Amino acid sequence: MSVTELFGFIVMLSAVWYWLDGMRAKELANIGGARICKTQGVYFLDESVEQTRVRLRRNNAGHIVFYREYRFEFTSDGEYRYRGKICLLGKYVVSTEMEPYRQDYGR
Repeated sequence: MSVTELFGFIVMLSAVWYWLDGMRAKELANIGGARICKTQGVYFLDESVEQTRVRLRRNNAGHIVFYREYRFEFTSDGEYRYRGKICLLGKYVVSTEMEPYRQDYGR
């Protein structure tokens, strides 16, 4: 195996690892988005999140990990859509944000 082939193999292996890690992070963000919506008594729309940002950051242990931001939509009354944001550092949810929304007291 030549150096060029070895380099190509490493790049391809890294790309597959990044893709799998991203899929796992998206799954965790979906779970986190659904959980925060359930906690707040609102509906998690489309049952999905959309990645908006990826960066490298250090975690509390000093290791470099991926910091990912996702956005999602939710509704409190079925009439209006609101946006939320969920941030992951590595495999952990570090913050969530939700736009101010109307309370539906009729439920």
